[in-house]
Amino acid sequence: MNITKVVVRQMKMGLKHPFTTSVGTEQYKDVILVEVQSENGYSGWAESVAINEPIYNEETVHTNWPIMKQFLLPKLWEASLTHPSEIAIRFESVRGNFNAKAAVEQAVWDLYAKEKGISLKEALGGEYTQIQVGVSIGITDSIDKLIGKIDSHTKKGYKRIKVKIMPGWDVDVLAAIRKKFPDIELMADANCAYTLQDVKHLQKLDSFNLTMIEQPLAHDDIIDHAVLQRLLKTPICLDESLHTYEDVRKAVNLGSCRIVNLKVGRVGGLTETLKIHEFCREKGVPMWCGGMLETGIGRAHNVALSTLSQFTYPGDTAPSSHYWKKDIITPEVTMENGVIQVPEKPGIGYEVDVDYIDSLTDRKEVFTRDQDA
Repeated sequence: MNITKVVVRQMKMGLKHPFTTSVGTEQYKDVILVEVQSENGYSGWAESVAINEPIYNEETVHTNWPIMKQFLLPKLWEASLTHPSEIAIRFESVRGNFNAKAAVEQAVWDLYAKEKGISLKEALGGEYTQIQVGVSIGITDSIDKLIGKIDSHTKKGYKRIKVKIMPGWDVDVLAAIRKKFPDIELMADANCAYTLQDVKHLQKLDSFNLTMIEQPLAHDDIIDHAVLQRLLKTPICLDESLHTYEDVRKAVNLGSCRIVNLKVGRVGGLTETLKIHEFCREKGVPMWCGGMLETGIGRAHNVALSTLSQFTYPGDTAPSSHYWKKDIITPEVTMENGVIQVPEKPGIGYEVDVDYIDSLTDRKEVFTRDQDA
């Protein structure tokens, strides 16, 4: 691959509905898009999952741009690439900044697959031709409103329902859900809202037959989670705590979790993802693909990722129409009876609507090999 140009854009998209968790509410998305172009005329696309405030992790859209410009893109030009996995090695000297790293690396993966004439699924070694879809529901104004949302989503065929919880919005909420929907696959996501002092309270959640409890304790913890998992019957799934293969290895070996949520942006790219996937496969640890309210570009990457064999739980890969009035890809990601058919076209498998993206773009910068980045 001879990459000749990189275009970085920042745009804003309004969500169809506000999305509330224990750490805040999102009503729109500022998105950084990365496009890498090769001398053969192909373009690879990806997006950063960073948000406006450092409340999920330390990164934001405001920090990603200078990190890409000053540190990551210069490393992209150091030599020609034969495979996207080489990028992870070049980026090793830059600590953290996983969202920024992933956006650049994933764009190169898309480019690589397009130049090879294969789907991203095939490039990653995926197996499934279709994936089951789960949906994540934020905190609502009332339990009745939440029950109404779940009823609507189950009728659409979603295979798994995830609800956000926090102190004061947990036991009664889950009890009401189970009373109305005794048999649905249900999980609860705490987004780090509890501590070990809440053990007795969290043990009450064992009575609701949850598939998993996601990230109940601190965002940077694996020690206390190991203590908590020994005291719970319900499997713990870790999200925010897992940034690298080493994090996953330690968490699994310590018994901190029984299930792994994989977000490509959180772990710095698809190369690290594949290492984590192989470890989980060897250890028999189930995985699923988490979501960060991605546009169609990021969603397409997640669809391809979810075809890997160890992704055995439905991911947060809801169709475009769940989040956006109009997406930035064509055709949009669609679902039928809780299933998405995985595209077989080269790369991410969807066409990028560049004209629509340009109409939403607030900031744009072009980088080339010859310029001083």
